[in-house]
Amino acid sequence: MKYIPSPIPIRYDYMYTATANKSGRMQYHKVRPGVSKLRISRSEFIKAYNELTILALHPLPLRGQDAVFQLEFFV
Repeated sequence: MKYIPSPIPIRYDYMYTATANKSGRMQYHKVRPGVSKLRISRSEFIKAYNELTILALHPLPLRGQDAVFQLEFFV
């Protein structure tokens, strides 16, 4: 997947991440920049993705593992 970074910085309140740990299990976090990083449930991540206004998406590819799709999104 091609990713084109924004030429200007964006202001956001939270960043949500879905990343795979070393064993391949997905972990979900809600990050408030410079303040906290809170682990959340998969259902909370999905609800945020479906209901909040997303400012930007950042796909995080893993080398050699096309089946694992990691993602950050900013609200």
